[in-house]
Amino acid sequence: MFTLKYFRKLAFECTRDKKISVRFLSTENYTCGVSKTESPLNSHFKHYLQLPLPEDKVFATYIWIDGSGITMRSKDKILEEVPCDLSMVPKWSFDGSSTGQAKTHNSDTYLIPSAIYKDPFRKNPHVIVLCETYNGDGSPTSTNNRVHCANILNKISEQEPWFGIEQEYTMFDSDLWPLGWPKLRGYPVTKARYSYCGIGEHIAGRDLVECHARACVYSGMNYGGSNAEVMKGSWEFQIGTTSGIKAADDLWVGRYLLNRIAEHFGIIISYHPKPMGKDHPGIGCHHNFSVAKMRGDEGIKEIERVCKVLCDKHNTTMKKYGLEDGEENRKRLTGKFETASFDNCKWGIADRGASIRLPRCVATERKGYLEDRRPAGDCDPYRVCTEIAETCL
Repeated sequence: MFTLKYFRKLAFECTRDKKISVRFLSTENYTCGVSKTESPLNSHFKHYLQLPLPEDKVFATYIWIDGSGITMRSKDKILEEVPCDLSMVPKWSFDGSSTGQAKTHNSDTYLIPSAIYKDPFRKNPHVIVLCETYNGDGSPTSTNNRVHCANILNKISEQEPWFGIEQEYTMFDSDLWPLGWPKLRGYPVTKARYSYCGIGEHIAGRDLVECHARACVYSGMNYGGSNAEVMKGSWEFQIGTTSGIKAADDLWVGRYLLNRIAEHFGIIISYHPKPMGKDHPGIGCHHNFSVAKMRGDEGIKEIERVCKVLCDKHNTTMKKYGLEDGEENRKRLTGKFETASFDNCKWGIADRGASIRLPRCVATERKGYLEDRRPAGDCDPYRVCTEIAETCL
């Protein structure tokens, strides 16, 4: 029987004697239907991207949340000029029966532009348009939580609500195993001991993270930063601090950009709150919040009041802090891996095992903000921001 050692020895001898040459077939030949190219596909792709376009042709990529509540969809429209505001972006429609948002016999679903961002893929002057979705009768679709969030934040606008959101996620290879984990369903030897904010062999996927960071900043998002997370192959990016609904808008655009960039790397992005089972850390989406009263002198009194209200509403709130009814979040909130229990709510100072954490500086300065650590990685930030903001009504 031939062993791996035998083949390695044979390969070395053949290379030494120049009997064979190394070829990277994956970059030499690409097949599409019955056609075949003899040069790298990227060279052809780059050629078309560099074609000069008329000044009156602007690509607008409309993006929206589909019926799943977590997956995003997109399609392109050509505009005749660069849109300076939303009034210059036309309303559009799509087949809602193919996105889980309508029935076949009444499938037209409307896209209402809500925010404009620069397109980091096609670059200036092209744009990305974040949209709300509406049924044919004019009512919001079941996953359009933005409209209610905007109404609530508008009611407390004089209180100057600020949000900062921390989105964790996991990168999976095409074999559906976490990026950087040993193949054949192996587990990291160190059990992610050095992965949090780690470097070197303790992390995986930094090249994608770097591309994502630059794309987010280019787009006009209020991108705050990123870091490797506790489980190897998982990362976090931060949004804000941002006033009003922009933080939630930015988070959805950040998710869209992350998944688009992952296409180039052959990587799959997951926001599931507990992707690798009970023995590994989960994936959250912490929401930081404050209003002017919290940030003012003795603002800690208002912070404590809001914490109490949030905990009093805990049972109903948890149904909105994850995808659909939030039950998958129960797998994450076990009291382990710096989480609180799913069934109980407590708040504390500098306590990452609390449901709601007050940074130590808040206790020292007696003002600042709170961090709600309960939302799952797959939560809808519009629903979470609504729940938190309603405590100030």
